[in-house]
Amino acid sequence: MNFLSRVIVNACAIWVAAWILPGVTITGNRVVEEQAGAIPAMIISYLVIGLIFGLANAFIKPILSFVSAPITCLTLGLFSIVINAIMLALTSWLSGFTPFEFTIDSFFFSAIFAAIIVSIVSALLGWLVPERSTEHDRR
Repeated sequence: MNFLSRVIVNACAIWVAAWILPGVTITGNRVVEEQAGAIPAMIISYLVIGLIFGLANAFIKPILSFVSAPITCLTLGLFSIVINAIMLALTSWLSGFTPFEFTIDSFFFSAIFAAIIVSIVSALLGWLVPERSTEHDRR
């Protein structure tokens, strides 16, 4: 899956989590809303948050997963939900530096359940988005 489709899948997964959970919210930028309208502004907001989440997963999650490998093995993989919740909390903190605000009310309710929802929706949408094949793969 290429980078743009991964950002769109992340944005959709975060949208579902924000739709289901009351403690997860995204507020857009008023300037973008005045220029483009309410719906395009929210789409842009979710895409920017999906981009931040994708970058955090690409650069920080492998390091965090490597460091927490013993506890992940000890809990039979359940600690990966906590790692995903940490990635969402990190995305929430990083979005504070952008005009698009992603907030999570509490870690133990909102972030954990949002991590479960984002993981499920990302897996389902990942199956629907076809893999991009190259000439090298066809040989």
